[in-house]
Amino acid sequence: MRSLVLAAAAVAVLAACAPKAAEPPVEAAQAAATPAEIHDRLMVLDSHLDTPANFSRPGFDIMQDNPTILGEVQVDLPKMKRGGLDGGYWVIFTPQGPLTPQAYDAALKAALTRSDEIQAVAAAHPDEFELAYSADDAERIAAEGKRVMLQSIENSYPLGLDISNLKTFYDRGVRMVGAIHFRDNQFGDSSTDLTSTKSGGLTPLGFELIKEANRLGMVVDGSHSSDAAVEDMIRTSTTPVILTHTGLKAIFDHPRNISDDLLRKIAEQGGVIQINAYGGYLEQLEDSPERAAALEALQAEFPGVEPFRTDAETLARYREKSAELDAKYPPPRSTFEKFMEHMNHALEIVGPDHVGMGADWDGGGGVEGMEDVSFLPKVTERLLAEGYTEDDLRKIWGGNLMRVLRQAEEAREAVPAQ
Repeated sequence: MRSLVLAAAAVAVLAACAPKAAEPPVEAAQAAATPAEIHDRLMVLDSHLDTPANFSRPGFDIMQDNPTILGEVQVDLPKMKRGGLDGGYWVIFTPQGPLTPQAYDAALKAALTRSDEIQAVAAAHPDEFELAYSADDAERIAAEGKRVMLQSIENSYPLGLDISNLKTFYDRGVRMVGAIHFRDNQFGDSSTDLTSTKSGGLTPLGFELIKEANRLGMVVDGSHSSDAAVEDMIRTSTTPVILTHTGLKAIFDHPRNISDDLLRKIAEQGGVIQINAYGGYLEQLEDSPERAAALEALQAEFPGVEPFRTDAETLARYREKSAELDAKYPPPRSTFEKFMEHMNHALEIVGPDHVGMGADWDGGGGVEGMEDVSFLPKVTERLLAEGYTEDDLRKIWGGNLMRVLRQAEEAREAVPAQ
């Protein structure tokens, strides 16, 4: 046995001394690979998966190839595998309700239930899904061929007036927090609250929320927040701010989108904009006269429908009739080309170190030509055709998300526990 080992060692020495053939440059290796091959070897993450909203939906099974419903059912394991999606941030979303103790309590219970559902999916399918608590976890899970389940909060309304509730979610594995949603809340102003007479940013409690997120090591998400609130976040946060699903005002001037100036401020701090595929934020879409009339009739039939105020039976009937309306009079759709217009503009302004993808899958996102996550290789193919390199794509698809998470983790380590 020893003689065989010595002979093998001699061969290795001779091989090391022999002249080596020149290795092809990286550019040549990339050129030899197809876009599909390049996409397959990237770590592909999405920063805003609303899929947990489907976990309690009757008939939905994350392991099955569910029929695609644009904006509602777009992510499951078979689609993730076809699209090369390794996972991302799975959202604990709670709609905005009244700022009352009773409503806060109901919202907190709903958010904790949603977190339970995310954890239950991971526990039920350990060979396919795994919860991640750090960037190292996420990279290991993806390398093992499983799907990464980071958790995030969209709308911090369930925290009520008690900032310490944020640690409850951190202890459950939540690693990113978005303060605000469609309406102003206890933490600050929304970009889309048209009833608001204010144009302010964060409230005093909102500043405390950002500081607590930094202390815990959580990424700060400014999506849905007013421009002033995002600027407050940038000034306050000790780590980069991310916009997990947002578009560009330069392409479509919508309140949910941001200006080039604000985009540059985010990049200067090290932050990232993840491009949205929500059609109504990509371009002006007009309802057909028939759909507009049907929507008006629906609102007249269900005036003032609102989560945490409307009873469950009425809310269920409203949602059922909304689905019937959409089936009869489909909403107008944006396109893959318009989505790429937003992404290309962001890349032109701040480059691949500060751009990624957060399409708002299962939360209203998706466009014609990119109806679910199985179409993600199209984005890689287009960006390669635009001249971006595999290294650029590595940042866009997941590297930037991991960098920002690591910066949050490092900041937490530097802050004494309280």
